[in-house]
Order: sequence, then structure tokens, then C-alpha cells
Amino acid sequence: MEFQIFAPYRETLFCAVSDRHGGVSPAPYDTLNIALHVGDNPVNVLRNRTILANRYDYLSENLIYMEQTHSANIAVIDDAAINKIDNCDALITDQKNIPLMVMIADCIPLLLFDPVQRVIAAVHAGRNGTFAQIGPKTVATMQERFATKPGDILAALGPSIHACCYEVGADLADITVKNFGEAYIQKRGEKNYMDLQKLNVDQLTGAGLSPEHIEVSPHCSACDSNYFSYRREGTTGRFAGVIKLR
Repeated sequence: MEFQIFAPYRETLFCAVSDRHGGVSPAPYDTLNIALHVGDNPVNVLRNRTILANRYDYLSENLIYMEQTHSANIAVIDDAAINKIDNCDALITDQKNIPLMVMIADCIPLLLFDPVQRVIAAVHAGRNGTFAQIGPKTVATMQERFATKPGDILAALGPSIHACCYEVGADLADITVKNFGEAYIQKRGEKNYMDLQKLNVDQLTGAGLSPEHIEVSPHCSACDSNYFSYRREGTTGRFAGVIKLR
């Protein structure tokens, strides 16, 4: 899928989120799994990455991806000399033709674009990263390194698990309420459901982004079988959010 918020910038920006279709991996990674760490045959994964590169018109050798660890660690990319960044959950660059990739199977792929300074970021905003404020910290790094003004940033939250399916235990619900407020936990009977999208949006607006500059995908990865979901499937593949300056 592509995002309407980025549509006016198609000549200077590419950004999209893949689904799970069109690849070569067998079940339970069927078919377009792009992650090497989930147990899939690496040969299949590399073929899938080539398929994705051809689909999205970028060079595979320029792709930057992360060993995602649910941290708030951020890397600024100056060139494509190293394709894998260890222990990292956010990538930022102002370089053209360096696609940044985030891998997802329920967490939020957060994709940022500053059209004024021409800076992009790909962020893995899972629960732990969100609790650690990875979105605002990425915005702050864009400010410090590239003079980005938060009010200029456009943000897209891709397909991910929504509050309809993101059931959490009472202890985690209590932690969320105590640290962030009641707005992010929905109670349905005796069960608690977390709204990770709202928490990320509120963190971004708190960091200075305009609400009108944020687009949230309506697709819940746990509901929609077009996407991989760790919550739904356990052993499964990963889909990708990719962003690139042209």
C-alpha cells in the first residue's frame, strides 16, 4: 500500500508497505517474507528481497535494514556501505537512492518525511520502542542532525495490530495507564486492549507534528490476512515498509 499523505511528493519520494503476496516462500512464511531471522530459507528470503526491489524500483545493494531489537536506538545513514545496522530500530538519511526498510509482523512501521530539508526515516515502533519514545526521539535526531522542523514532518503509520486485536494482560494495562493515561487502553468485559496507534500519534503531535500531517493505515495486521501477524500466526514472515528519496 501507498500513503495519500505522501502523494504530492511522488517525484521526490517513494514510500510503500508491502503485503505478504507475490513471493516464493512456502508456509508458514508464504509468500513474500523479507526477514532472514524467522526460520525461512535464506535463499527464498533473498529472492523475495529481489522481487520487492524490482517491484519498488530500487537497487537491492543500496537497501539498508536493521537488526530490530525493540529498542530506541537510532542510526543516521550517510551511505550504503553497510546494508544491515545491528541493534537498531530507526534509520534516518538525507541521501538519495538509499532505501530504508523496516520489517513488520504486528508492530507499527512508522515512516517519516521532511519535504523541506529532504530527510526520511523508517522506524520500528513496537510496544517497547513506543514506550521508550522512539518516534519523538527520531524526530529529535532529525532536528539535531538536519535542522528539521517538526511541523514540516509528514508521518505514515502502516498496517499493524490495532486495538481490535491487541489484547494485553492486566499488568501491562496498568503500566500503560500509569505512564501514559487511560486513553490507550480499551476495556471490553474483563479484557484489556491497547491502542498503540493512538499512543504513537499522540507522541508525534507532542513532539511538534501537526495532526493533519499524520496518516494511520486502517489495516490491522492481526485481522487482515494479507499481512503477516505474529499475534495471529506465531511462526510467520515479515512484511516491509520502505522509504526512499529519489
